[in-house]
Amino acid sequence: MKSKLVILSLMLAGATVATAQTKEKFVSEKAGDNIFVSVTGGVSLVNSGKSEGKFGDPAPHITVSLGKWFTPVWGVRAQGGLWKANFNTQWSEGTYAADGSMVGSKVNNDKNVGQIRLDGLFNLSNAIGGYNPDRLFTLSVFAGPGLTIAKGASSFEIAENQAGTAWHKVRPAGADDKTGAYINGSAGLLGKFNVNNYLDIDIEARGELASSYLGYLSSSRTVGGVYVGAGLTYTFGGKKFISCGAKVDQDAINAEINRYRSELAQAQADLANAKNALANVKPVTKEVVKEVEVAGPRAIFFKIGSARIDDYGMVNIQLAAKILKANPDKKYKVAGYADKATGSASWNQKLSEKRAQGVYDALIKEGVSKDQLELVGFGGTANMFGKNYLNRVVILE
Repeated sequence: MKSKLVILSLMLAGATVATAQTKEKFVSEKAGDNIFVSVTGGVSLVNSGKSEGKFGDPAPHITVSLGKWFTPVWGVRAQGGLWKANFNTQWSEGTYAADGSMVGSKVNNDKNVGQIRLDGLFNLSNAIGGYNPDRLFTLSVFAGPGLTIAKGASSFEIAENQAGTAWHKVRPAGADDKTGAYINGSAGLLGKFNVNNYLDIDIEARGELASSYLGYLSSSRTVGGVYVGAGLTYTFGGKKFISCGAKVDQDAINAEINRYRSELAQAQADLANAKNALANVKPVTKEVVKEVEVAGPRAIFFKIGSARIDDYGMVNIQLAAKILKANPDKKYKVAGYADKATGSASWNQKLSEKRAQGVYDALIKEGVSKDQLELVGFGGTANMFGKNYLNRVVILE
């Protein structure tokens, strides 16, 4: 039975993580982002097993959770809880201690119980409707395995009474209740009301099945529980998710590319006009030199953690290569940069050099002389253009 509980819990937790997807992908940019702590209070109902088939009286409980959202859709939390479990059972009636005194005559029983759980979290609202940081209410499902910590009631033996006239259930001498850990599995629903970027109001309901810790108090091998409560969640540093898509304004990049194309066409037209004017001058031959320079620095942007040149970057490189080849006596610097806010200094230095090398190689492939190019990586740089993601760039100037 214990192995079945573990397998069921792990399957539920695994399914929670494996099916997590968003319409537009968002992630926690740093390991310390979106870590939260929750405190919840409420009531618990415990069912003592199939032989009695009913729940005991409601009892108060409290839980404390520590977890992290890896994306707006899925996360994980560890939870600890304490409460007094009330349950009804008649199974212990007719049980006697070894000295002949009656025990287990109570129908209503209670135990102090602790819980340790590991839950996988799946946010249904963000999975179906997409991530919206201003959404007032979100609904999540959770599932996972855990341990129930309680004093397990010792079992009894069937023995003849001292008069030899009847058989009774007898608890052996020295059969003290001992604290043990009992495997459990649970699943439930978690609703969150978004108060602000740091704080949520929670409502939570959980159903649980655990290996029985009731011993002679019940004939069942399992104990069921239902828990409902409300509380608060605080997210350290606020809720922070970034898009995995392009970090660069594509409209601005397209406008810049079109401007470069226009300037290149104008330069080519001026050069053609100069050649025509030279050809029509007679009898004196006068050489007309038209110097064409790069129309401002070129910027090739990259995605987070990547040195791959996308199609937009290749268009920019090809336009620059035409002008560089038209001015073979001029030198240009290929300068790589990285986002200082993401990654370590050593990683950013290597990444900036790798980005610069990629642009350098692409220019050489387009026919630019390597004698015209100087290669340099500046590592992580903070806010050259006002936003962190614009520092993931190679500048040709």
